[in-house]
Amino acid sequence: MARQERAIRTRRLILEAAGAVFDEHGYASTTIAMVLERAEVTKGALYFHFPSKESLARAVLAEQVLFGTVPPRGCKVQEIIDMTYAVGQRLRTNALLRGGVRLAVDQETPSGVDRGEPFRQWAERLTTLLEQAADQGELLPTVRPGETVELLVGSFTGIQLMSRALTDRADLGDRLAVLWAHLLPSIAVPGLLPGLDSAADRGARVLKEVREAEEALVAVEQMPAGVE
Repeated sequence: MARQERAIRTRRLILEAAGAVFDEHGYASTTIAMVLERAEVTKGALYFHFPSKESLARAVLAEQVLFGTVPPRGCKVQEIIDMTYAVGQRLRTNALLRGGVRLAVDQETPSGVDRGEPFRQWAERLTTLLEQAADQGELLPTVRPGETVELLVGSFTGIQLMSRALTDRADLGDRLAVLWAHLLPSIAVPGLLPGLDSAADRGARVLKEVREAEEALVAVEQMPAGVE
């Protein structure tokens, strides 16, 4: 178990280092040596987990959707809003996520690395939530979930790129608030709008909730047997 835990930690360390280097330099300019230096691991340790730079890039991309995880909401439109804000907030500081996003939009990422996979994963996840929202009567009857999700994913991608170029994503929360202010009236039933929270600071509040839930779970797991 100890060996397995070390292997998991080492793999994560390499992924986080690779994310940072990919974010800073792009795929073409990133080298294995740069990742090794950032991760401070041996070449053998890296190649044990990732046999090539392409496999490393694919693994970084595969992590992207996980960063949108938020607590389930009874209102599925709110859950979708929260996912966008969670990703936006994490993009400000999380090197692994930033690296995955850079790879997804980097035209020099090779064909052996499927840049479209994160977009398809996002579309699948968000379409499921939007269909649930429709079943719960949250959406206007004219809404087509698949088309709406493609618009949302494409808009988010462009907005975060613009925010990165102008402010290193410092204003991404404000830009997401503007996006939702325009999008929500066109998809959500009027009675739902007053109760939806899409304020610019939503991301910080959602991640605080996530951290508190994680800390509570750790506390329960560390509690002695028989103690409640």
